[in-house]
Formats: sequence, structure tokens, C-alpha cells
Amino acid sequence: MNKIPDKKVGLTRILRAWKFSYFGFIHAMKNENAFRQEYIASLILIPILLFMPISITLKLLIIGGHCLVMVTELLNSAIEAVVDLASPDYHALAKQAKDMGSLAVLISIKFLVICWVVAIYLA
Repeated sequence: MNKIPDKKVGLTRILRAWKFSYFGFIHAMKNENAFRQEYIASLILIPILLFMPISITLKLLIIGGHCLVMVTELLNSAIEAVVDLASPDYHALAKQAKDMGSLAVLISIKFLVICWVVAIYLA
């Protein structure tokens, strides 16, 4: 049986949270192709965005859209991992959970694309 780590408080808790987040980022970059592609796209597109002649509000909305896509992708990957652990065999509810996670990613990507289309139109 796995031992549950002791609860930490204060600065130790914050440092551990950063460490776990770093491990999550490394895992996502190594193992999640969609997240890696979205992350690299944001590294390319956000600097371009900063030089576009559009409002700061729209720029912030697009940056937020990039963050939303990556967060949604990470949550979708987490759902898939938990579903695979809990239900390694096919189950209709497992498929439903995975499909809905995928839909959440699609909706966030559509939002980002719409923001970019508006930005390009206004530039």
C-alpha cells in the first residue's frame, strides 16, 4: 500500500505545490502530444500577438484563451488517466467521460480561434 505523504503547511506546502506542478508540466511535455503542440503554438503566437495593433483587452483575452486551451487539455488528460485506471475495460460511462473531456478541449480551441479571427480582422 502506498504511504500518504504528511501534510505540509506554509512555505513548505507552496514549494511542494510548485514541485508537483513542475513534474506535471514535464510529464505533459513528454507524454501529451496535444498539450505539447498547444504549448509550442502559444510560445510562437503570443509574441506575435503582442506586436499586433489591437487593444490590450483583446490581447489579454487571446492570452487567456491560450491558457484556457492548455488548462482544458491538462484536465482532459487527467480525466483520461483516471478513467483508464478505474476502468481499463471498455465501459459506456468511461467513453462518455473521455468524450466530454475531448469536447471541453474543442470548445476552448473554438473560443481561441474566434478570438484570433477577430484580432486579425481588427489588425
